[in-house]
Amino acid sequence: MNNFLKNYNGMILLIGGILIGSAAGIIFGKQAEVLKPIGDIFLNMLFVAVIPLVFFGIASAVANLQGEQKLSRIMIVMALVFLSTVLIAALVTIVAVWLFPVHQLGTTTTLLDQPINKKLSGDQITQLFTTGEFYQLLSRKNMLAMIIFALLIGFGTLNAGEKGKSFREFLNSGNEVFKNVFILIMKLGPIGLGAYFAYQVAVFGPSLFGNYAHSMAIGYGVSIFYYIVFFSIYAFIAGGVKGVKRYWRNNIIPSATAVGTCSSIAVIPANLEAAKKMGVSDIIAGITIPLGGTLHKDGSSISSILKMAAVFALFGKGFNSPEIILLALGMTVLVSIVEGGIPNGGYVGELLFISAYGFPPEALPPAIIIGTLIDPVATLLNATGDTVAAMLVNRFVNKKEWAASPYNK
Repeated sequence: MNNFLKNYNGMILLIGGILIGSAAGIIFGKQAEVLKPIGDIFLNMLFVAVIPLVFFGIASAVANLQGEQKLSRIMIVMALVFLSTVLIAALVTIVAVWLFPVHQLGTTTTLLDQPINKKLSGDQITQLFTTGEFYQLLSRKNMLAMIIFALLIGFGTLNAGEKGKSFREFLNSGNEVFKNVFILIMKLGPIGLGAYFAYQVAVFGPSLFGNYAHSMAIGYGVSIFYYIVFFSIYAFIAGGVKGVKRYWRNNIIPSATAVGTCSSIAVIPANLEAAKKMGVSDIIAGITIPLGGTLHKDGSSISSILKMAAVFALFGKGFNSPEIILLALGMTVLVSIVEGGIPNGGYVGELLFISAYGFPPEALPPAIIIGTLIDPVATLLNATGDTVAAMLVNRFVNKKEWAASPYNK
């Protein structure tokens, strides 16, 4: 029980703050709107902190790549497997939200001043990925451009070698500092979001909760379906019927660890042990499992798409045009890579898509609560998906060895 409280303490406090704020909105009605500035202060602090946090996180990660980490056959196959499964998870979720759409709140549409563009012009694409002035990179409205610049800084530092050592240390130090800044800000989450939800319930009424319940049901339904059906398909591709049996026989401990700790990183030891029993070579398991803990997140992919679709619905916008879907898939892949090395990395993804689509700050609290509610099942997919990904990598890298393996006899 103590371990459960320790692992889920942040989530319990966050949901508790939101419930208390929501109750205040129901009880005090319009009077609860006086709490909105508290929520606004919290959101503004998040928006300010996210830019340096993401910049230092990405730039330092690239700058610290070592020679043995550079691309090889294993790395290329692993990257393709990670990318494919994340995109498949996103597409499954898109189909689910089309089949079981989240219904909009009519009053919420008044919060959005500018309509969402369904078609991106050449100038808009240019503005999405680049800026004309350095200082513009510091705006949350240009996060994609800032991320690209951070990658360039990281590779520039890496290529500078010994001459770039001091700058690399600066990036590492900045990364650690802003990680802790973000952690400190999120400690105010129960108060900030509680105040904001008091305001939201006061304005929109208790009907607001129907959208969250519907989104949560879709999130858990899609996640469980993906966990059982698609992980079995991946295991079958990797090793046939025996591969499926081998995967599920050895996936119990990693699954229990994921649910018990709510941390993908904490499941790495269990995944390494399970991967060996699944027939994955030590080299491939040693590379794929640790990297998968930070780079491969099927659950986050499902969560990311669900949050986008829910916010679009809440603001009365259609989540169905090709341009919107392609941008959503691109951001989903980006977030699944970035968020692993950042505390509360899911919030960074929310900030990214809100900025990219031009939503106002009021769109952030709904996205946060949906992400929080489905976090346990998302973590389950993030963590246990690494072992089946390792099986796939092992299958495509070591074709001859895999065919002759005693695990397939």
